[in-house]
Amino acid sequence: MKSKLEYIWLDGYKPTQTLRAKTRIAENFSGKLEDCPVWSFDGSSTQQAEGGDSDCLLKPVAIYPDPTRNNAYVVMTEVLNADGTPHATNGRATITEEDEDFWFGFEQEYFLMDPQTNKPLGFPADGYPAPQGPYYCGVGADKAFGREMVEEHFDVCLEAGLNVEGINAEVAAGQWEYQIFAKGAHDAGDQIWVSRYFLEKIGEKYGVVVDWHPKPLGKELDWNGSGMHANFSNGLMRTCGDKKVFDAICEEFGKHIQEHIDVYGAYNDQRLTGLHETAAITDFSYGVSDRGSSIRIPVGTVEDGWKGRLEDRRPASNGDPYKIAAVIIKTTHKAVAAL
Repeated sequence: MKSKLEYIWLDGYKPTQTLRAKTRIAENFSGKLEDCPVWSFDGSSTQQAEGGDSDCLLKPVAIYPDPTRNNAYVVMTEVLNADGTPHATNGRATITEEDEDFWFGFEQEYFLMDPQTNKPLGFPADGYPAPQGPYYCGVGADKAFGREMVEEHFDVCLEAGLNVEGINAEVAAGQWEYQIFAKGAHDAGDQIWVSRYFLEKIGEKYGVVVDWHPKPLGKELDWNGSGMHANFSNGLMRTCGDKKVFDAICEEFGKHIQEHIDVYGAYNDQRLTGLHETAAITDFSYGVSDRGSSIRIPVGTVEDGWKGRLEDRRPASNGDPYKIAAVIIKTTHKAVAAL
C-alpha cells in the first residue's frame, strides 16, 4: 500500500514565519516516526538559503494521521542546515531546557476572513456589524460566523490525535478559539503547529483565510485582538500548596519582560494596549482572576490551596509556541532555583 506523507515546516519569512508543506509517497509505511526519512527542500524559495547553495533539510519530529486525505499522515519537521545543524529559523531548537514536567495549555485565537472584502466573516463589505458583546460564545446566524469550518477543524484535530480540549466563538465577530493541552514544550509546539496547518488547509476548502495577526482590525478600533494565552505548570506548582511559590514565579517573570515579549509574536504592541482585557506591553502585573493583568492567577489555583497553574496572557495569536514555551520554562526555572 502507498501512503502520503505530508512534510510541514516553518519558512524564513519575517517577522512571522508561515507554514510550508509538500508530499512524498511511502511504500508499506509503518506509520511510525522513525520510518520517516530526512528530506530536503529548496531554501532559496522560502527565505532560508541562497540560490547557489539552497538545500535545507527537513528532520521529522512528530507524526499524526491525516483525516483530510486517504492513506495519509502529517509529518511535523524542523529545518536543519545541510550539515545537520539547526537552521537559524528553527524555533524548536530554542527549547534548550526541555522538561516534560511542564504542562502547557495554549488558547489559540484567530480570525476567519472573507478574501473578497478582507474583513472578518460577519462584517458587511462597508462598515461594521453590531458592537462586540453578543459574539462571545454566541449562538445563531447573526452571532456565530464560520461555525461549519470551525467544527470541521475540531473534528479533524480530534481524529488526528491532537489533544484539543475545546472550542468557542470569541469576543469579536468572525473570531474563534481552540485550546490544546500537552506535556512538554516540544509536544505542545508540535500540536499547535499541526493544528494551525489543518485550519489553514480546511480554509482552502471553504475559501476562507485564517488571520493570525494579533490585531487585524487595527489598534484604534473597539474590537478585541487575538492572543494565544499560555497556561503552564510544573510539578512544584501542581503540588506545593504555597502562595509564595506562585508569587516568586510571577515576580521573576516581571524581571524579564523584554525577553518574553521578543518571542511572544509580532505586532503584539497593537494588541497589548491596556484595553480589551490586556495589560500594556511595557507594563507587568499579576493578580488572581485578573484578565487585565500580564499573568492571571486562576481562581481555581487559589481555591485548590495554591496548587495548579498560571496563565501568561501576553503571547499573541501569531507567536511561535516553541519559543514561547522555551522562555516560560527558562524563567520558571530561575524563579524556582532562587526559592
